[in-house]
Amino acid sequence: MMNSNLSARAAALVLGTALMAAFGASAEELPAGYPADYAAIVAAAKQEGTVSIYTSTDAAQSQKLQDGFTRKYGIKIAYNDLGTNGAYNQVISEAAASQTTADVVWSSAMDLQMTLVQDGYAGEYASPEAGNVPAWANYKNMLYGTTVEPVGVIYNTKALSEDKLPKTYADLIAFLKDNKAELDGKVATFDPEKSGSGFLHHSNDARHRADFWDLAKAMGENGAKIYSSSGGMKETVVSGENVIAINIIGSYALDWVKESPNLGVHFSTDYTPAFSRLALMTKDAPHPNAARLFIDFMLSSEGQSLLAEGGLPSVREDVTAGLNIKTLNERVGGGLKPIAVDEGVLEYMDPAKRVQFFNDWKAALGR
Repeated sequence: MMNSNLSARAAALVLGTALMAAFGASAEELPAGYPADYAAIVAAAKQEGTVSIYTSTDAAQSQKLQDGFTRKYGIKIAYNDLGTNGAYNQVISEAAASQTTADVVWSSAMDLQMTLVQDGYAGEYASPEAGNVPAWANYKNMLYGTTVEPVGVIYNTKALSEDKLPKTYADLIAFLKDNKAELDGKVATFDPEKSGSGFLHHSNDARHRADFWDLAKAMGENGAKIYSSSGGMKETVVSGENVIAINIIGSYALDWVKESPNLGVHFSTDYTPAFSRLALMTKDAPHPNAARLFIDFMLSSEGQSLLAEGGLPSVREDVTAGLNIKTLNERVGGGLKPIAVDEGVLEYMDPAKRVQFFNDWKAALGR
């Protein structure tokens, strides 16, 4: 893999040197600390002219990032919001037909992204920004964490006062058991069979919390309703149909509460897991230099600031726009636990374990 990475850089250098004058790449475009030959990659990327992104991130959340990249380099973005499962399946089917279209796959389904890497669909790229992100957010220069997004709880502020909310994960279990009269039929959570995010959130808790199944049973005892999206849960909590929704995407919720006075967001002070939207360059990317440029921009201080402004907290500590990994930890009470970008996320991708998980889940919820 290392040799292929070096060969790609060498090819870009040769091509880019010939194209610098024509496409306007210059030393002034180089971010501080980047290698001198990076101007060649910029020039080659400009000749490619476009970068194709397969993603699960709403365009509205990444619009500032997209606009910033195009404004900086003049490269068009073909942005395809296919959802977590859609992006994953499309990459595999295109590769099987030798018709790869995606340059970059950017998805919140950490387990599916890691599967693409393990199954040989990703290319290796040592980004000049790799040293500016936490070690847990870089898997072998093939998969990069670009955000850090907490998993939390939303609640109806007219039905629950903040001072009554559980402080810790164990308190949440007790809270569900002790308040069945108020909560029965009014608890919501993700459906792990229909939501890639939901499966990641629940299975991550199962990996790291011995009491996860106690929580699942407590939700089941309250007749918990399951949903395929955070947005669907939000609407029911705002309306009062549900009082509380558990294990939702907290980065969304932090924005929602700014516009919904009867909606609150809450995090456990001892344990707040956080997922990351992971980016990879496809092995046979049709625009490989534009793909490298886009990944570098996403990880740069500039790109991370634009993501944070869009409501996606930065994985870096030096970003002052929005939330960064340090200020987010403070916001959630000090118990932020980012999910590491490593093989651990694949534990429940094993078919037998996956089936067992779903069976245990249904049993816990009384389905």
